Amino acid sequence: MSKNARLSLVIVAVVAVVVAGFLLFSRNDTTAAPQSGSGVTVVEYLDLECPSCRAAFPGVERLKTEYGERVTFDVRHFPIPSHRNAELAAVAVEAAGAQGKRDEMFRLMFDAQQEWGGQQTSQRAVFAGFAQQLGLDQAAFDKALDDSALRERVLAQRAEGSKAGVTGTPTFFINGTKFTGAPSYDALKKAIEKELS
Repeated sequence: MSKNARLSLVIVAVVAVVVAGFLLFSRNDTTAAPQSGSGVTVVEYLDLECPSCRAAFPGVERLKTEYGERVTFDVRHFPIPSHRNAELAAVAVEAAGAQGKRDEMFRLMFDAQQEWGGQQTSQRAVFAGFAQQLGLDQAAFDKALDDSALRERVLAQRAEGSKAGVTGTPTFFINGTKFTGAPSYDALKKAIEKELS
């Protein structure tokens, strides 16, 4: 085989690998929910400063408890730009998550939302107080609040939500299908049961 023919074969092989990789990683991902066997996956896009998200939170927590491992709940951030502290709140949740307290920070954020939400000044000190309440390493938490990688993760989730058709919060996807209607406990349970049956 000539040198040119060998080079051509190598080029064709490289192009084939690149195309295969591109197809593998760019499959239609507008479902916004990973499928997990025969189980059900519920993806929620939320804004921690959103009163409707706070209202939905107890029902979602109840569903998590009731369904256990049969249903995967995946909470993603969608901080609305007009909410002054929503993005920082999301970063604070992720910073707490780095210390194993993500769920607990979510709970504190919603429990105290009426105190810090809607403020036009930074609520960083309030979030630091939550970290203290949870017994987190304060220095690590403060450093994480300034971590550009955590901020980028939050913004990437918002961009992913926008691509999937999220325009407001909370928005739920159940096994990739956008849930419509008010996300009450009963309505979400009915949609989950439909997928489980």
